[in-house]
Parts: sequence; structure tokens; C-alpha cells
Amino acid sequence: MAISKQRKQALVQQYRDLVGKSEGIILASYSGLPVKDLERLRRKVRDLGGEFHVVKNRLARLTLLEAGLTIADEALEGATAVGFAPDEPVALAKVIVDFTKESDRLKVKAGVVNGVVYDGGQILRLAETPPLPVLRARLLGLLNAPATRLAGVLSAPARQMSTVIKAYADKGAVAAA
Repeated sequence: MAISKQRKQALVQQYRDLVGKSEGIILASYSGLPVKDLERLRRKVRDLGGEFHVVKNRLARLTLLEAGLTIADEALEGATAVGFAPDEPVALAKVIVDFTKESDRLKVKAGVVNGVVYDGGQILRLAETPPLPVLRARLLGLLNAPATRLAGVLSAPARQMSTVIKAYADKGAVAAA
């Protein structure tokens, strides 16, 4: 069924707004995916604060070109759905990639993270990235490790001196007894 020109313009404007406020966009093929599974995926994406829309390829291509993003032509062929992540593109990638493991009907085509275009394989690797709090904890651990080692090295002479003094005190107490 054909879409009116006004409806197309409204959709392009909606996509333009979503692209403008999104840090990450993931394009996926959903051909043959049951509606209940598609709704379940939408719910998961919505829980992250994102949105997941079935899009017309021509309108998606137009919107992405207007945003200055060049996506490979094969990413905009067939049935296409787009996930939009206003905050955490890695979390969006994880949700979609995890869903591809549940359903072989959903395939990641491409994505855009902070203005950089990635192919499907790169999005799959992005989904393997640990969550932001884990990365921050690892970074703090790396930054803290040299200071902890330095403190241990600097306190070693004092600790050794106290061990020697204690040994002499114990030896003197044994000799006095």
C-alpha cells in the first residue's frame, strides 16, 4: 500500500529527529521475524531508553544522507528496522545482538556510533564490549595499581625495620627469662 507524500515527509522528519538525538543507530534485517518477537525486541530497546522502528529503505537512506552519514547500499536492502540509542549505543548493540542469538531471523546489517559508520561485523564486536561501569572500574584499577605498588615499596623499609626491632625485643625477653 502506497504512503502519501505528507506521511513520507512526516516519517522523514521523525527519523531526522531520532538520528539527531541518537548517539548510536543500528540497522537490522528482520525478514520473517514474527510480530510478537519484534514487539519483544522493541520492549527491550525501549527499556534502555531507545526506540526500534521498521523503516522504508528509501526514507532511511534519505534521512541518513541528510545527516551526513553514508551507509553501504546493501545495508538498506530488504526488510530493514533501525534501533536508535540516545544514550548508550553499546547497550543497544548488546540487546540487538543478543536477540539475534535467540532468533535467526534478525541480522545486524550496519550501524553508526557517534557519527562513525560500522558494518555488521564491527557492531557484533562492539556488543562484546563490557558495560561502561565495568570499563570505568578497570580503568580506575589500572590507574590505582602503580600507586599501590609504590606505597608497598616505600613502606617496605619501615616494615623490615620494625620486624628486626621486634625480633631483638623478643630475643631480649627470652634471654631475660
